[in-house]
Amino acid sequence: MSVIGSVHSVESLGTLDGPGLRYVVFLQGCSLRCRYCHNPDTWNLKGGKPTASEDLVKEILGYRNFIAKGGVTISGGEPLKQPEFTLDLINRLKREGLHTALDTAGSVPLQLSKPVLDAADLILLDIKSLDDRMCFSLTGMGNALTLSTLAYCQSIGKKVWIRHVLVPGWTLDEHSLQALASFLTAFSCIEQVELLPYHRMGRYKWEQLKLHYSFKDVPEPDAKQLAMARSVFEEQGLKVLMTSLGEEKESKVG
Repeated sequence: MSVIGSVHSVESLGTLDGPGLRYVVFLQGCSLRCRYCHNPDTWNLKGGKPTASEDLVKEILGYRNFIAKGGVTISGGEPLKQPEFTLDLINRLKREGLHTALDTAGSVPLQLSKPVLDAADLILLDIKSLDDRMCFSLTGMGNALTLSTLAYCQSIGKKVWIRHVLVPGWTLDEHSLQALASFLTAFSCIEQVELLPYHRMGRYKWEQLKLHYSFKDVPEPDAKQLAMARSVFEEQGLKVLMTSLGEEKESKVG
């Protein structure tokens, strides 16, 4: 039986959300209120298009030849805000032999997310900040649920790619980055760390929604800062993927 979900948008041939060429589904709804969110229009769960999981999979299968060596990534918003829909979508895609990735901040309790985490082939986990107080200031929530998600992935041997947004004056601080890198070395489930430079490409959406964009004066990181961040993680033996400024899409992080 098909499950109805709320879909914000799709990207048929994405290259930035997991391995290979991928079909990316952006779901509606998010509990976080990230100051740098690129898609504040995804926050409201009721703001998307009602879509049946069966119909969405049929649409995705039209791209099978293109994504056969990549797969499908379910992103948001926060896809775990719609756990039943996300789980049904993943299970249907896996029956079709497609690789599935879940792009999440892990911001829901494990009793809701475990079945989805179990089912997905890869978890793209966005850690906003290792410092709980900074995480709350950045997003309106602490980091306990995110770190519990990572610990659960470790316990079941689930492959994880960590994502971390580099914000000057906030997360782009050498001491904070060293603490995060050191923390991550304890998790064998982590395959790589993706560092995402902060940018203001989504600011116009805040203005359209008449929301106050508090980061309007926060500068984008420069090359020297990004090189420092990369070296901090590489010195801890972690594989690093750095997405260049201009390559990052507004539909990626939020």
